[in-house]
Amino acid sequence: MDSATRSSDFPSLSRDAERQLIARTRPFAAQDPRRSWWEVGTTFAALVAAVALATLPPWWPLRVVGSVVQALVLIRSFILVHDYLHGSLLSGSKWARAIFHTHAVLLLTPPKVWSETHNHHHANTARLAASASGTFTTWTAQQWKEATALERLAYVVERHPVIMLFAYPFAFLSGLCIVPFLKQPRRYWSAGFAVALHVAISLAVLHFGGLGVYLTAMVLPLSLGYALGAYLFFSQHNFPDVSLREDADWTHASAALEASSYLACGPVMAWFTGNIGYHHVHHLNPRIPFYRLPEAMAAIPELQHPRTTTLHPRDVLACLRLNVWDANRGRMVRFRDVQATR
Repeated sequence: MDSATRSSDFPSLSRDAERQLIARTRPFAAQDPRRSWWEVGTTFAALVAAVALATLPPWWPLRVVGSVVQALVLIRSFILVHDYLHGSLLSGSKWARAIFHTHAVLLLTPPKVWSETHNHHHANTARLAASASGTFTTWTAQQWKEATALERLAYVVERHPVIMLFAYPFAFLSGLCIVPFLKQPRRYWSAGFAVALHVAISLAVLHFGGLGVYLTAMVLPLSLGYALGAYLFFSQHNFPDVSLREDADWTHASAALEASSYLACGPVMAWFTGNIGYHHVHHLNPRIPFYRLPEAMAAIPELQHPRTTTLHPRDVLACLRLNVWDANRGRMVRFRDVQATR
């Protein structure tokens, strides 16, 4: 898709057409238990193999390769947790609940914290007036102009690529675990438990495996996985032709089609990212299992011309450069573009 395409180039659906579109996605929300368990089994088998490769070889470059593979498989395993908490993967299974709640804690995404913030995100994507809980804060150009220097600094820091690069300590360890636990320890006790367990596992790996294994089996894969995961989340709602709306014009379908990108990537990265690149389909109906998202897109014409981004460095840079929403221009712009309009 041409990066110069703007929101005005996309026709809006009527409210009735939007309701019909959402209704047509519902058949794809039907789960296949055998397929679901196959996806779970192969994912965790791949994760065990990647951890072994990052831990056991005596030659450290081979362990680094294992670290990279482990980071990618961790992203996929996170998508499985994400789908389970949406009710789109093995809902109602006690075994699945035990597996995914345990894995969520190990991934520093306590289910209660994640569900509350992520559900808020789905209910408010592209709504300019909504709070930023569960997502990156997005200001309008007017808010940027009126903010104090300290407020601007906080906004810049939150959205800075360096913060995404260090999402492991900032977004996950701190943002999803330490901060919620300190604010409401009784409500979010599992967040405190996740931190304690993470520290215990880290110390155990250091003690029994040494510094080298600790770096290749924990620090590097978690750092890479969380950094890529944070960027994927950012770029899926912060891309050149994204369209944000005021409450009076906001609808669930418009948020899915206009403010959720499709990540065009090959089958290998689609596997590692659990098809989360079909983000416009996921936001339209989060009850669709990740393995049925391509099927839904292929079957519904309105979903086949999405607002697209890729992992090409050019497109990554284009997403990272966008800072605030300019209502007059109907698009995201850089800070310097806002300053030039004063």
